[in-house]
Amino acid sequence: MIARQGSRRVIAAQDAAATAAGLRLGMPASKAQAILPGLIVEELQAADDAKALRDLAFWFLRIYAPIVAPDPPAGLVLDTTGADHLHGNEQLMLTGMINRLHGLGFTARAAIADSWGAAHALARFGNEQAIIVPSNGNSGAIASLPLAALRLEPRIVTDLKVLGFRRIGELMAAARAPVTLRFGPEVGRRLDQAHGLLSEPIEPIRVPELVEAQRFFAEPISAAETIARYADKLVRQLCSGLEKRGLGARRVDLVMHRVDSGIQAIRAGTSRPVRDIKQLTRLLTDRIDTINPGFGIEKMTLTATHAETLVVGQSRSTLLEDVRADIGETVDIIINRGHKVYRYAAVASDVPERSVQIVSAQSADDPLGWPDHWPRPVRLFARPEPIQTMALLPDHPPKSFTWRGTRHLVKRADGPERVFGEWWKRDREQAAIRDYFMVEDEAGERFWIFRSGDGEHANTGSQAWFIHGLFG
Repeated sequence: MIARQGSRRVIAAQDAAATAAGLRLGMPASKAQAILPGLIVEELQAADDAKALRDLAFWFLRIYAPIVAPDPPAGLVLDTTGADHLHGNEQLMLTGMINRLHGLGFTARAAIADSWGAAHALARFGNEQAIIVPSNGNSGAIASLPLAALRLEPRIVTDLKVLGFRRIGELMAAARAPVTLRFGPEVGRRLDQAHGLLSEPIEPIRVPELVEAQRFFAEPISAAETIARYADKLVRQLCSGLEKRGLGARRVDLVMHRVDSGIQAIRAGTSRPVRDIKQLTRLLTDRIDTINPGFGIEKMTLTATHAETLVVGQSRSTLLEDVRADIGETVDIIINRGHKVYRYAAVASDVPERSVQIVSAQSADDPLGWPDHWPRPVRLFARPEPIQTMALLPDHPPKSFTWRGTRHLVKRADGPERVFGEWWKRDREQAAIRDYFMVEDEAGERFWIFRSGDGEHANTGSQAWFIHGLFG
């Protein structure tokens, strides 16, 4: 990708193949084409790239964290404090980000650290695709990285290398005064930002289509009761704006700007679109104890970062028909406290492990329903576990089996239920067969076991036995 630098046309971006061929950023385009005849060259569209990066930041804002901003030319910065529990944990959240970006066609690297500067450095100059730095571990994590990771001007980096500095750790160990006298305060500022000694607030991205409400305070507030009171007022204002657009909130972010330029945020999600004032207020105030107001909060912003169309239907009379209890608020409270709530739904498949799927707790009723021609265990293993058996072939259940070191004598059995492979999904399943038995041992415990194969032909399965589930 070529950009103009004055009257010169130079390389502004390149892929891995160009780098391996010896090209470098800032090289004149004519020289690059001389080195690699047939080199594909395109004009860099900086404005379009900036817009695409903003669109990607908005996408991340809706999914991952309440504070997201572009980090040009090809990065994003997020403050994920208090948001990682909604995605399982930090590791799951980080790998989820990378996988989603890979699915969109991007090559991505990511890092989580106590400071923007350290995360920026590790994501761009670290050795791993996904890095999580323990709390207070910034110094050791970035010490071996090159000086360019500090976001210093290229001129300063070049001059520091002339003086013998190559790594951040070497610069950190040097006396600060002589370096500041020669290069100004920029070097010290970047070092302090990277080590978390100097705050670097992130200004969250906002787009016109977001519904939001704001409140400024002449005198900073800090008491939890006061924050809760104004949160309620902002929720009322937000719900009014959502109602005008016919929308319901699926995710709301309460962002508090402190007088020391720090930012605190609370994110709350719902399992379905809502604009119920009481419900949204409770979800937000339930987590106010996680807020550190510092020397006071001077501005509060409540934004519906994810909203969907909401049509309010006519209420039904409980005198005429039974009305199902609405558990939506309870589900949302549990989810926002870091737990997962879901239910199982049937899938049209005879293969047991493919016949069930996880769906949202508030999703529509399952129209398929569960098959009732054969009983199914209340607990189905994610993967069948091998067992050792004594059985008469081909159609008899085992007389006994050993599972996890314990031998079980079979007292009663029912079966076999023959399940065929789904040949339209995999060629190797064309002849695959399983024979399932429900067996009960002498202690009254009931198990769901199967033989892989028909007991006669090797091409139908391994003829080995497995346990796949437990009944009540």
